Amino acid sequence: MPPPTRQHGERAQLDLFRSLPGDLAPRDAQDLMAYPFFSLAKSKRLAPIDFKAGSVKIRVEAVPEHGMATIWDADILIWAASQIVEARDLGLRPSRLMATTPYEILNFIGRGVSLRDYERLKAALDRLQSTTVATSIRHPTELRMHRVSWINEWTERVDERGRPLGLELIVPDWFFSAVLDDALVLTIDRDYFNLTGGLERWLYRLVRKHGGRQETGWSFDFAHLHAKSGSLSPLKHFAYDLREIVQRQPLPGYKLAILPGKGYPDILTFVPTDPIPFAVPRRRRLKLARPVDKL
Repeated sequence: MPPPTRQHGERAQLDLFRSLPGDLAPRDAQDLMAYPFFSLAKSKRLAPIDFKAGSVKIRVEAVPEHGMATIWDADILIWAASQIVEARDLGLRPSRLMATTPYEILNFIGRGVSLRDYERLKAALDRLQSTTVATSIRHPTELRMHRVSWINEWTERVDERGRPLGLELIVPDWFFSAVLDDALVLTIDRDYFNLTGGLERWLYRLVRKHGGRQETGWSFDFAHLHAKSGSLSPLKHFAYDLREIVQRQPLPGYKLAILPGKGYPDILTFVPTDPIPFAVPRRRRLKLARPVDKL
């Protein structure tokens, strides 16, 4: 008999965490907000993302069958991060092996719940599993790259008619460890899920990460933003799209402005319109951990 695969071995060692019901606050991992980990296009992307800034190195690679995980696919990771943080704060014991239903994920991220929406969810899970990321983040002095997929594995359960009953997924330890660290997670505005453009979604996450509650806001020049986005769009087109976003002001909780450069790149500035929503104190963490179901 052949030895068990790595996934099967990992699955057998993990407790099963069943997703929590209710309207949970959306949480996002700061590392994923600050760097180019996802395609910003709705069309299939196969070209890798290569990014380097100081000690931070990132390479994201896709497979031809599924293409690179997109920033819309990352909503599933926001759902997972929200579940993990909420469970921990309630004194429960979260796990990398998570059981839920398609309805719970789709409802949380503001999508429809039709059969077509479920098929899109499965495609997103496939992209998250098949996309590989090599990064030096959180390993700056070890002279090595940490390689992960956004989902180690996922499986679905269906009834005799093929209708979905539920699904289970395993998130990587690199992501799970970050989400359990208070300093590496931020609460985001639920209206984020209503943003339709890939660039404006990426921009909100970057602005939320760097702007935060600072009354004076933050700023980046266009060239730096272009590099941090991982976009395949030329800088000229990227700058045009940024100006269009500033004109519409779609980012919840932030005011954008452009300072024209004279002999240097234009600068995008952003300040919070109301820092109070981000100042909600974290619920006191309980010490008692509830036993969880074994797989």
